[in-house]
Amino acid sequence: MFRVVEDMESPLRGRVKDVLRAHPGSQRAFAEQIGLDATKLSKSLAGTRRFTPAELTRIAEVGNVTVNWLINGSDEADTVAAAPQRSAVLARTTDAREAGRHQQILDAAWHLIAEHGYHAVRISDVAKACGVSAATIHYHFPGRDDLLTEALRHSVRQAFDRQVAELHSIDDAHERLLRLVELQLPKPGLLRLEWSIWLQVWNESARNPEMGVLHSDSYTRWHDTIARTIREGQQQGVFVSDTDPEELTVPLTALIDGLGIQVLSARPGRSVERMRQVLHDHVERQIVRH
Repeated sequence: MFRVVEDMESPLRGRVKDVLRAHPGSQRAFAEQIGLDATKLSKSLAGTRRFTPAELTRIAEVGNVTVNWLINGSDEADTVAAAPQRSAVLARTTDAREAGRHQQILDAAWHLIAEHGYHAVRISDVAKACGVSAATIHYHFPGRDDLLTEALRHSVRQAFDRQVAELHSIDDAHERLLRLVELQLPKPGLLRLEWSIWLQVWNESARNPEMGVLHSDSYTRWHDTIARTIREGQQQGVFVSDTDPEELTVPLTALIDGLGIQVLSARPGRSVERMRQVLHDHVERQIVRH
Protein backbone atom coordinates (compact mmCIF):
# COMPACT_ATOMS: atom_id res chain seq x y z
CA MET A 1 0.00 0.00 0.00
CA PHE A 2 2.49 2.65 1.19
CA ARG A 3 6.21 2.26 1.81
CA VAL A 4 6.74 2.79 5.53
CA VAL A 5 9.59 5.22 6.20
CA GLU A 6 11.59 4.70 9.41
CA ASP A 7 11.20 7.59 11.80
CA MET A 8 12.88 6.85 15.10
CA GLU A 9 11.13 9.75 16.83
CA SER A 10 7.63 8.82 15.77
CA PRO A 11 6.42 5.98 13.54
CA LEU A 12 3.11 7.84 13.28
CA ARG A 13 4.78 10.92 11.80
CA GLY A 14 6.69 8.69 9.42
CA ARG A 15 3.46 7.11 8.18
CA VAL A 16 1.79 10.51 7.75
CA LYS A 17 4.80 11.52 5.64
CA ASP A 18 4.26 8.38 3.55
CA VAL A 19 0.65 9.44 2.98
CA LEU A 20 1.83 12.89 1.90
CA ARG A 21 4.33 11.38 -0.56
CA ALA A 22 1.57 9.32 -2.16
CA HIS A 23 -0.83 12.27 -2.37
CA PRO A 24 -0.92 13.84 -5.86
CA GLY A 25 -0.94 17.44 -4.58
CA SER A 26 1.41 19.60 -2.55
CA GLN A 27 1.74 19.51 1.23
CA ARG A 28 -0.13 22.83 1.41
CA ALA A 29 -2.93 21.45 -0.75
CA PHE A 30 -3.13 18.38 1.46
CA ALA A 31 -3.35 20.60 4.56
CA GLU A 32 -6.20 22.54 2.98
CA GLN A 33 -8.00 19.33 2.08
CA ILE A 34 -7.92 18.07 5.67
CA GLY A 35 -8.90 21.49 7.01
CA LEU A 36 -5.59 22.15 8.77
CA ASP A 37 -3.37 25.21 8.61
CA ALA A 38 -0.23 24.36 6.63
CA THR A 39 2.00 25.71 9.42
CA LYS A 40 0.33 23.42 11.97
CA LEU A 41 0.81 20.46 9.65
CA SER A 42 4.51 21.27 9.33
CA LYS A 43 4.88 21.54 13.12
CA SER A 44 3.13 18.19 13.61
CA LEU A 45 5.39 16.54 11.05
CA ALA A 46 8.42 18.03 12.80
CA GLY A 47 7.28 16.75 16.19
CA THR A 48 6.71 20.13 17.85
CA ARG A 49 2.94 19.70 17.79
CA ARG A 50 0.69 16.66 18.17
CA PHE A 51 -1.95 15.69 15.67
CA THR A 52 -5.44 15.90 17.18
CA PRO A 53 -7.80 12.91 16.91
CA ALA A 54 -9.93 14.82 14.39
CA GLU A 55 -6.85 15.56 12.26
CA LEU A 56 -5.75 11.93 12.28
CA THR A 57 -9.23 10.87 11.20
CA ARG A 58 -9.22 13.34 8.34
CA ILE A 59 -5.67 12.41 7.26
CA ALA A 60 -6.72 8.76 7.11
CA GLU A 61 -9.83 9.58 5.09
CA VAL A 62 -8.07 11.81 2.54
CA GLY A 63 -5.01 9.55 2.42
CA ASN A 64 -7.09 6.41 1.79
CA VAL A 65 -5.67 4.64 4.86
CA THR A 66 -7.01 3.87 8.33
CA VAL A 67 -6.20 5.56 11.62
CA ASN A 68 -5.22 2.12 12.89
CA TRP A 69 -2.54 1.97 10.19
CA LEU A 70 -1.35 5.49 10.99
CA ILE A 71 -1.01 4.78 14.73
CA ASN A 72 -0.22 1.06 14.85
CA GLY A 73 1.17 0.26 11.41
CA SER A 74 -1.56 -2.18 10.36
CA ASP A 75 -5.23 -2.07 9.42
CA GLU A 76 -5.78 -5.26 11.44
CA ALA A 77 -3.68 -4.35 14.52
CA ASP A 78 -5.34 -5.22 17.82
CA THR A 79 -6.38 -1.89 19.28
CA VAL A 80 -8.93 -0.20 21.56
CA ALA A 81 -11.79 -0.62 19.07
CA ALA A 82 -12.90 -3.76 17.26
CA ALA A 83 -11.97 -3.72 13.57
CA PRO A 84 -14.82 -3.90 11.02
CA GLN A 85 -15.57 -7.26 9.48
CA ARG A 86 -14.39 -7.58 5.89
CA SER A 87 -17.89 -7.23 4.44
CA ALA A 88 -18.20 -3.84 6.16
CA VAL A 89 -14.88 -2.47 4.92
CA LEU A 90 -14.62 -0.13 1.95
CA ALA A 91 -12.64 -1.49 -0.96
CA ARG A 92 -9.60 0.72 -1.51
CA THR A 93 -7.43 1.43 -4.50
CA THR A 94 -3.72 2.22 -4.53
CA ASP A 95 -4.27 4.81 -7.28
CA ALA A 96 -4.30 8.12 -5.37
CA ARG A 97 -6.20 10.08 -8.04
CA GLU A 98 -8.80 7.35 -8.48
CA ALA A 99 -9.18 7.10 -4.71
CA GLY A 100 -9.64 10.86 -4.49
CA ARG A 101 -12.48 10.84 -7.02
CA HIS A 102 -14.15 7.89 -5.33
CA GLN A 103 -13.91 9.65 -1.95
CA GLN A 104 -15.35 12.86 -3.38
CA ILE A 105 -18.37 11.01 -4.77
CA LEU A 106 -18.82 9.00 -1.58
CA ASP A 107 -18.67 12.11 0.60
CA ALA A 108 -21.30 13.83 -1.54
CA ALA A 109 -23.59 10.78 -1.61
CA TRP A 110 -23.16 10.22 2.14
CA HIS A 111 -24.15 13.79 3.00
CA LEU A 112 -27.08 13.85 0.56
CA ILE A 113 -28.49 10.57 1.89
CA ALA A 114 -28.01 11.65 5.50
CA GLU A 115 -29.64 15.05 4.94
CA HIS A 116 -32.43 14.23 2.49
CA GLY A 117 -33.08 10.49 2.78
CA TYR A 118 -32.01 7.55 0.66
CA HIS A 119 -35.12 7.44 -1.50
CA ALA A 120 -34.99 11.18 -2.22
CA VAL A 121 -31.44 11.12 -3.59
CA ARG A 122 -30.89 10.52 -7.31
CA ILE A 123 -27.69 9.73 -9.14
CA SER A 124 -28.04 13.10 -10.89
CA ASP A 125 -28.06 14.83 -7.48
CA VAL A 126 -24.74 13.25 -6.57
CA ALA A 127 -23.30 14.11 -9.99
CA LYS A 128 -24.37 17.74 -9.61
CA ALA A 129 -22.86 17.97 -6.12
CA CYS A 130 -19.54 16.64 -7.45
CA GLY A 131 -19.54 18.56 -10.72
CA VAL A 132 -19.23 15.38 -12.79
CA SER A 133 -21.41 13.39 -15.17
CA ALA A 134 -23.90 10.73 -14.12
CA ALA A 135 -21.74 8.22 -16.03
CA THR A 136 -18.85 8.97 -13.65
CA ILE A 137 -21.08 8.24 -10.68
CA HIS A 138 -22.26 4.98 -12.24
CA TYR A 139 -18.65 3.97 -12.81
CA HIS A 140 -18.04 4.05 -9.05
CA PHE A 141 -21.57 3.10 -7.92
CA PRO A 142 -23.46 1.02 -10.53
CA GLY A 143 -26.87 1.48 -8.85
CA ARG A 144 -28.58 3.52 -6.16
CA ASP A 145 -28.53 0.58 -3.74
CA ASP A 146 -24.75 0.67 -4.03
CA LEU A 147 -24.80 4.25 -2.75
CA LEU A 148 -26.52 3.26 0.48
CA THR A 149 -24.31 0.20 0.88
CA GLU A 150 -21.15 2.27 0.53
CA ALA A 151 -22.59 5.03 2.72
CA LEU A 152 -22.98 2.48 5.51
CA ARG A 153 -19.45 1.19 4.99
CA HIS A 154 -18.26 4.81 5.03
CA SER A 155 -20.00 5.36 8.38
CA VAL A 156 -18.47 2.17 9.80
CA ARG A 157 -15.00 3.27 8.77
CA GLN A 158 -15.53 6.79 10.12
CA ALA A 159 -16.66 5.44 13.48
CA PHE A 160 -13.75 3.00 13.70
CA ASP A 161 -11.18 5.64 12.74
CA ARG A 162 -12.65 8.16 15.17
CA GLN A 163 -12.68 5.65 18.03
CA VAL A 164 -9.07 4.58 17.46
CA ALA A 165 -7.94 8.21 17.24
CA GLU A 166 -9.84 9.27 20.35
CA LEU A 167 -9.31 6.21 22.56
CA HIS A 168 -5.85 4.83 21.83
CA SER A 169 -4.24 6.95 24.57
CA ILE A 170 -6.91 6.29 27.23
CA ASP A 171 -5.80 3.39 29.45
CA ASP A 172 -8.58 3.53 32.05
CA ALA A 173 -11.51 1.40 30.79
CA HIS A 174 -14.11 3.41 32.73
CA GLU A 175 -12.97 6.66 31.13
CA ARG A 176 -12.82 4.94 27.75
CA LEU A 177 -16.37 3.58 28.05
CA LEU A 178 -17.72 7.04 28.88
CA ARG A 179 -15.82 8.44 25.90
CA LEU A 180 -17.36 5.75 23.69
CA VAL A 181 -20.78 6.88 24.92
CA GLU A 182 -19.88 10.48 24.07
CA LEU A 183 -18.80 9.48 20.57
CA GLN A 184 -22.20 7.84 20.01
CA LEU A 185 -24.39 10.80 20.97
CA PRO A 186 -26.33 12.26 18.00
CA LYS A 187 -24.92 15.74 18.43
CA PRO A 188 -25.42 18.26 15.59
CA GLY A 189 -22.97 17.76 12.75
CA LEU A 190 -21.16 14.58 11.76
CA LEU A 191 -22.58 12.33 14.49
CA ARG A 192 -26.17 13.30 13.76
CA LEU A 193 -25.62 12.62 10.06
CA GLU A 194 -24.18 9.19 10.91
CA TRP A 195 -27.26 8.43 12.98
CA SER A 196 -29.43 9.41 10.00
CA ILE A 197 -27.56 6.88 7.83
CA TRP A 198 -28.00 4.16 10.46
CA LEU A 199 -31.74 4.81 10.78
CA GLN A 200 -32.15 4.45 7.02
CA VAL A 201 -30.05 1.28 6.98
CA TRP A 202 -32.19 -0.23 9.75
CA ASN A 203 -35.28 0.53 7.66
CA GLU A 204 -33.84 -0.92 4.45
CA SER A 205 -32.55 -3.99 6.31
CA ALA A 206 -36.12 -4.92 7.20
CA ARG A 207 -36.93 -5.46 3.51
CA ASN A 208 -33.55 -6.30 1.97
CA PRO A 209 -31.80 -9.42 3.29
CA GLU A 210 -28.46 -8.43 1.70
CA MET A 211 -28.55 -5.08 3.46
CA GLY A 212 -29.50 -6.91 6.64
CA VAL A 213 -26.34 -9.02 6.47
CA LEU A 214 -24.16 -5.94 5.95
CA HIS A 215 -25.91 -4.15 8.79
CA SER A 216 -25.37 -7.12 11.10
CA ASP A 217 -21.67 -7.30 10.25
CA SER A 218 -21.33 -3.54 10.72
CA TYR A 219 -23.16 -3.48 14.03
CA THR A 220 -21.06 -6.36 15.34
CA ARG A 221 -18.02 -4.07 15.27
CA TRP A 222 -19.71 -1.55 17.60
CA HIS A 223 -21.00 -4.28 19.90
CA ASP A 224 -17.56 -5.90 20.14
CA THR A 225 -15.90 -2.57 20.91
CA ILE A 226 -18.18 -2.06 23.91
CA ALA A 227 -17.73 -5.68 25.03
CA ARG A 228 -13.93 -5.56 24.91
CA THR A 229 -13.93 -2.27 26.84
CA ILE A 230 -16.12 -3.79 29.55
CA ARG A 231 -13.96 -6.92 29.62
CA GLU A 232 -10.83 -4.80 30.08
CA GLY A 233 -12.56 -2.82 32.83
CA GLN A 234 -13.29 -6.06 34.63
CA GLN A 235 -9.62 -7.01 34.37
CA GLN A 236 -8.67 -3.61 35.77
CA GLY A 237 -11.12 -4.08 38.65
CA VAL A 238 -13.22 -1.01 37.83
CA PHE A 239 -16.28 -2.89 36.47
CA VAL A 240 -18.39 -5.60 38.09
CA SER A 241 -16.71 -8.95 37.60
CA ASP A 242 -19.55 -11.41 38.28
CA THR A 243 -21.39 -10.73 35.00
CA ASP A 244 -20.40 -11.82 31.51
CA PRO A 245 -19.33 -8.78 29.42
CA GLU A 246 -21.85 -9.77 26.75
CA GLU A 247 -24.67 -9.54 29.29
CA LEU A 248 -23.57 -6.01 30.15
CA THR A 249 -23.08 -4.99 26.52
CA VAL A 250 -26.52 -5.93 25.19
CA PRO A 251 -28.60 -3.62 27.43
CA LEU A 252 -26.13 -0.75 27.08
CA THR A 253 -26.11 -0.85 23.26
CA ALA A 254 -29.91 -1.29 23.19
CA LEU A 255 -30.29 1.75 25.45
CA ILE A 256 -28.01 3.80 23.21
CA ASP A 257 -30.00 2.77 20.12
CA GLY A 258 -33.38 3.51 21.66
CA LEU A 259 -32.41 6.86 23.11
CA GLY A 260 -30.66 7.89 19.90
CA ILE A 261 -33.80 7.20 17.87
CA GLN A 262 -35.88 9.20 20.33
CA VAL A 263 -33.49 12.16 20.12
CA LEU A 264 -33.45 12.10 16.31
CA SER A 265 -37.24 11.88 16.15
CA ALA A 266 -37.47 14.88 18.51
CA ARG A 267 -39.56 13.15 21.14
CA PRO A 268 -40.49 15.72 23.81
CA GLY A 269 -38.11 15.59 26.76
CA ARG A 270 -35.45 13.73 24.82
CA SER A 271 -32.24 15.61 24.12
CA VAL A 272 -28.55 14.84 23.70
CA GLU A 273 -27.96 16.10 27.23
CA ARG A 274 -30.70 13.89 28.65
CA MET A 275 -29.42 10.90 26.67
CA ARG A 276 -25.91 11.44 28.03
CA GLN A 277 -27.16 11.59 31.63
CA VAL A 278 -29.29 8.45 31.31
CA LEU A 279 -26.37 6.51 29.82
CA HIS A 280 -23.92 7.72 32.47
CA ASP A 281 -26.40 6.72 35.18
CA HIS A 282 -26.78 3.27 33.61
CA VAL A 283 -23.02 2.75 33.45
CA GLU A 284 -22.65 3.87 37.07
CA ARG A 285 -25.46 1.63 38.38
CA GLN A 286 -25.07 -1.47 36.25
CA ILE A 287 -21.42 -1.68 35.15
CA VAL A 288 -19.13 0.21 37.55
CA ARG A 289 -17.86 -1.76 40.52
CA HIS A 290 -18.64 -0.17 43.91
